[in-house]
Order: sequence, then structure tokens, then C-alpha cells
Amino acid sequence: MAEPAEKNLEEAGADLTFSEENNIDDMYLTFTVAGEEYGVGIGFVTEIVGMQRVMEVPDVPAFIKGVINLRGKVIPVMDVRLRFGMDWKDYTERTVIIVLDVDDIPVGLAVDAVSDVREIPEANIDQPPQYGGNRDGRGVIRGLGKQGDQVAIIIDIRRLISDQSIDLRQDLQALRSSAA
Repeated sequence: MAEPAEKNLEEAGADLTFSEENNIDDMYLTFTVAGEEYGVGIGFVTEIVGMQRVMEVPDVPAFIKGVINLRGKVIPVMDVRLRFGMDWKDYTERTVIIVLDVDDIPVGLAVDAVSDVREIPEANIDQPPQYGGNRDGRGVIRGLGKQGDQVAIIIDIRRLISDQSIDLRQDLQALRSSAA
């Protein structure tokens, strides 16, 4: 009886192992915001947590909803809808916080829902449209990742939290320190 169980575990695990052809740099966690698919490099993702109480803090941009206490760590939470200039939407049971580590700065992204992890090789990522912030190289869109008939807007996470119009890295670090 033990052998079939072990075999099933091995078969299930076979789909989860990385081959030499797979590269973590080609893996993206995809999520939805306002019905569109976005992706962030899986190397930045530390965990995904359900929506929880976000403590509001003063003197931060409107898209920083506040901070959460995640097992003793203070994590600033950015509402991606608001960061992208979209209308506010109440959080639902599908809303999650994607916790990222960007250059040793933890930040949470509140998104409508998580989709899946996709392998999108660099060759399948087209240049971003050349308008708005992307025209002059300041935009948060790294490219458009294609996998089969699916397209995900690949986000440059470093620019999302720090570009020429905002510099959140220092603000996020200060916010964590003051709330700790």
C-alpha cells in the first residue's frame, strides 16, 4: 500500500520540479487588477496572504493604504488599483496581499486576485507600448508577456515602488521603522 502512495507523490511532484530549461527569471506570479492580467517576477515574491486589517498611517501617498503586522514584521501595503490611477474598489474575499522583497525592502501589493505562476521566457516578452511614462523610460510596464493565447502586463517592480515621480523606497523603509 505504501508504494502506490509514494508513486503518486512522485508523480505529483514531477510537475513542480524545475528542469535546467526552467529559469526562475522566467517565472512570473500573475494577478488581476480591474480585469487585466499583470505579472511580477517570482523572485521578488515572499508570500501571498489574504486581505487583513490594514492600519492607516498619515502623510503617505493615497495608494499606500497603510501597514500590516505579518508575524511581527511591519509591511507597508500599496493598493495597486490606486497606484495605477484606477478607481477605488471595496476589497472582496478574493483580494489578497502579495508580499514582495525588493532590495531588502518588504512591500505588500493589494490586488483583486492571484491567477497563477507562469513561465514566460524573455523572448516572449514584447517591449511595452511607447506612450505615457514608458515613452521616456519611467513607466512601470516592463513588457507584455505572451504565453499561448494569454498576455500579461509584466511590471517592473522596482519602478513601481521607486521612479522619478515618486521615491517610495526611503518612505517605505521609514514607514516600517516608525511603525515597528
